Amino acid sequence: MKKLIVDNKEYKSRLILGTGKYKDFSETKAAIESSACEIVTVAIRRMNIGQDENSQNLLNFISPEEYTILPNTAGCYTAKDAVRTCEIASELLEGRKLVKLEVLSQNKNLYPNIIETLKASEILIKKGFKVMVYTTDDPIVAKELENIGCECIMPLGSAIGSGLGIINEFNIREIIENSNVPIIVDAGVGTASDACIAMELGCDGVLMNTAVASAKNPILMANAMKMQSRQGEMHILQVEWKKNSMELRHPYPRV
Repeated sequence: MKKLIVDNKEYKSRLILGTGKYKDFSETKAAIESSACEIVTVAIRRMNIGQDENSQNLLNFISPEEYTILPNTAGCYTAKDAVRTCEIASELLEGRKLVKLEVLSQNKNLYPNIIETLKASEILIKKGFKVMVYTTDDPIVAKELENIGCECIMPLGSAIGSGLGIINEFNIREIIENSNVPIIVDAGVGTASDACIAMELGCDGVLMNTAVASAKNPILMANAMKMQSRQGEMHILQVEWKKNSMELRHPYPRV
């Protein structure tokens, strides 16, 4: 299994956790620690990371020295708004350029607006940003975003917050097989087994928020997600080991 490398940095954890919907920042911190994730994504339009000096700052609980803070553009419906949000995030995070791009089509299902997403991706990459991009599970769109220069492709498993898991495994496999950049499932994860399935499909990682933050016990759920993502990773490693073992036993094709 290939290493997860984003913006020239290697990550051991395959989980990315969101920071919204928890009861407070202390619970957010506890869940993140329980998950053992190394990348934490933050909605710049909803979460204070220094914009408001009179409110609690998430970064006082989740240190940028310990975690990679991945600002996202949740709540943006145009390329213009998304680009501006990324620029604000970069200013708040001392010039860091790694961002998670989301350009949404409507409030109801938070489905990606692909036209605006492609436009924003091109603009941000020209400005020097490293773009991890939320998109549909369309393999053609995923490849186009890669060709534009996106750092990581993040196809949805199903609608954000739906908890329906990965609806179209075939498309996710197609995206993985045709990609040269990391593929991280983003959205739709509802249970710990969904995280395992994402990894078993060959994804490089999985991002979640609602499934953990809205659980009865977010800390316990975060730990379950950690364990199941590792289980899926171990499955892939075992499959690869068996394949390599068979090739060593039978290095030449049988006739």
